[in-house]
Amino acid sequence: MFQKDAVYWPYMLYTGKGDTGTTTAFGCNQQRISKSSELPEALGALDELNAFLGFVKMRAAGEPRIASMLREVQETLFIIQAQVAGADKKVKEEAVQKVGQMVNDIEKEVPPIKGFSIAGGTELSALLDVARTLARRAERRVIAVKEMNLRALAPETLAYLNRLSSLLFALARLANHLAGVAEENPRY
Repeated sequence: MFQKDAVYWPYMLYTGKGDTGTTTAFGCNQQRISKSSELPEALGALDELNAFLGFVKMRAAGEPRIASMLREVQETLFIIQAQVAGADKKVKEEAVQKVGQMVNDIEKEVPPIKGFSIAGGTELSALLDVARTLARRAERRVIAVKEMNLRALAPETLAYLNRLSSLLFALARLANHLAGVAEENPRY
């Protein structure tokens, strides 16, 4: 049993203060805000993306290069979550450049894009496509926080989130390519 005052566990798993649908954010004046407002929505979308990437990373165990890239993305997402929450953390330009370079390297390895492709092929590719949609949603939520002037977000943060969905798309294509599965295009 954890004790509130215990040295080995200084935080409680719950406070009960959010039972009415409100919360506080790191670095704020501790004013209660609705859990459905823009800031908690952005933090929740980032958390959801990071958690799902953990699942995808485990499914990518047979492709250590993909798993390693996902692990690196998870680290950067923690920085973004901290910044959105109000901590003095920022994504560095090097991280933006690196994710862009990962995309460029993958594009050299996979066949050229011939149009839209239907998600799937392999399980790993399908999971990466879901992660891509979660990344886009997180990006939209973070942009809303910036547009409402709830947080001053570094341009690198927005650039990283924009490139992240491109990386996840490229990784989905790579997963299919490594498995020898051809992309399937819609017949419309």
